[in-house]
Amino acid sequence: MASSCFQLIFSGFLVLFISCFINTTHAAQNSTDFINQMLVSHNAARAVVGVPPLVWEPLLARYARVYSNQRRGDCELIHSPGEGFGENLFWGQGHKYWNATIAVGEWVAEKQWYNYDKNTCLPDKVCTHYTQIVWRSTIRVGCAQIVCDSGDTFITCEYYPPGNYIGSWPY
Repeated sequence: MASSCFQLIFSGFLVLFISCFINTTHAAQNSTDFINQMLVSHNAARAVVGVPPLVWEPLLARYARVYSNQRRGDCELIHSPGEGFGENLFWGQGHKYWNATIAVGEWVAEKQWYNYDKNTCLPDKVCTHYTQIVWRSTIRVGCAQIVCDSGDTFITCEYYPPGNYIGSWPY
């Protein structure tokens, strides 16, 4: 009896150890540096327009990680089927050092294509990644970063509550 109990505990420990070893690439995405880069980058954009800072939400980060891992094989910018969250996706080609600051910077750069007075993007331009970042009622964010099988980088950020409601201004 004691021997089988020991084997069960040892087997559980072994599975946990192997899981941690296999998922070392996933650990980096939830590192303190990654989280801080995400929050600082998002909140700098929000401060410019006078909306409150976002806080990190581990459950959103977990959802982002699970979805990002589903894109590992193709790295395609296809939105998740998740309802109830806003979502921004980033794809960085090749082995360049892509990070949270670069991804958020790309989204925030869309500000140049947002016309606040008309509450629209300029013709043939995308600005909804930016408007999601600065959406006043959004208060939580969680993100994940993976390296796809191709060596490209894929970053997903989930936002709650979501923004980008037609007819509503972000701030």
